[in-house]
Amino acid sequence: MKISFHGADQGVTGSCHLIECAGRKVLIDCGMYQGGRALREENAAPFGFDPADIDILLLTHAHLDHCGRIPLLVKRGFTGEIITTAASVELARLVMLDSAGLQEEEARYQQRKERRRYGRHVENIEPLYTTLDALNSLEFLGRRASYSQAIDIAPGIRATFLDAGHILGSASILLELEEAGRRHRVLFSGDLGSGGHPILRDPTPPPHADTVVMETTYGDRLHKQLKPSVEELYSVVNQTMAGGGNMVIPTFALERAQEILFFLREGVESKRIQHFINLFLDSPMAISATEIFRRHPECFDQETLDLLHGGDDPFKLPGLHFTRETAESMAINQIDSGAVIMAGSGMCTGGRVTHHLKHNLWRDECSVVFVGYAANGTLARRIIDGARKVRIFGEEIPVAASIHTIGGFSAHADQAELLAWHQHIDNPETTYLVHGEPDSMTAFAGKLRDTQVVMPKLGQAFEL
Repeated sequence: MKISFHGADQGVTGSCHLIECAGRKVLIDCGMYQGGRALREENAAPFGFDPADIDILLLTHAHLDHCGRIPLLVKRGFTGEIITTAASVELARLVMLDSAGLQEEEARYQQRKERRRYGRHVENIEPLYTTLDALNSLEFLGRRASYSQAIDIAPGIRATFLDAGHILGSASILLELEEAGRRHRVLFSGDLGSGGHPILRDPTPPPHADTVVMETTYGDRLHKQLKPSVEELYSVVNQTMAGGGNMVIPTFALERAQEILFFLREGVESKRIQHFINLFLDSPMAISATEIFRRHPECFDQETLDLLHGGDDPFKLPGLHFTRETAESMAINQIDSGAVIMAGSGMCTGGRVTHHLKHNLWRDECSVVFVGYAANGTLARRIIDGARKVRIFGEEIPVAASIHTIGGFSAHADQAELLAWHQHIDNPETTYLVHGEPDSMTAFAGKLRDTQVVMPKLGQAFEL
């Protein structure tokens, strides 16, 4: 039995881990690196294993940094089975097709730029994968996992998906391995959610395991509490609307967009939001994801179920506009005041939010509210860290809008929640820390007791 690490190792994105047992190779996640140029190059690099050798891929959830390289895996030879929850199947389809479109768009842009520079077509500029590659990868989506129900995925390998409470359909995965009379239990946390949020259930307490592979995104800090975070959101809305500006919320399409819609609806109904707002969900992916959310009440917390049973739509409020078309998105930038604009991407690495930042970031009556994680090297992180100017579409844009970071909406568990989850496992022999910045992992490692802590590097392998 062996485990090896091929992504999100001393970094936050690109999750990819490999288990070898009983002659089978099982991959857990195959995510995309997100951030600067070096990470884009990392996406195109070899996986560190032959995709054709992988028998099964288990997907913890549908965020791009966990599923985004699946089409590339298929393109390079994977023909095995992909197993995940029913909700993750729908969301992963959405995410991978969107990513393929962006890859193709970026390749066309680079081709145009090179033609302007050299006056000729450049052959070696290709997308990482195409829409056809993404569609091909959907053919390998096999059995659907149900929470807390074990699946025999191969002789000597059993998998149990546990509700991780992170996004719709997200899971931690327990692997029960048996080889040559030896048994070993390996638990992959996936991304763990923060408790007490209204849409999804809290993470399921984990079972005992011999080995744990654990995310540490927020292993060095505590979140703001949810209730004061919601009140802060309402306060910024009221201040911005009273001041005659617009409010831009860079939004992750899965979970964060739906949760912000939920709370804005609550704020309007309770009159804690004191102004009429034109609310634009300017993200085709977030719009589609919201529709998918409505189809999967089996993932919802009781608060949201009660709303649905009472005939209320938890994601609908007066003044809400879904803008799918590019022309509709462009028209938003003709609005000088009274607009709350939720647009992707959450880290401002591309997408429609960059256009809205270009039109509003320089205006001191406007506000920008970050409600999620911003990795190093991203435009979001530069703004959060206090940059006075940022470059958007080749233009230097002054940062005059008020900038707010509201951490209580995070879909990730904070340090205290991560520790509580780990303690429930009851002294695993080894804990591998992944999916975190080095400082975060180091801080979290210092809190762990009665377990061997390893922070693997990319490509490292260990015997179980």
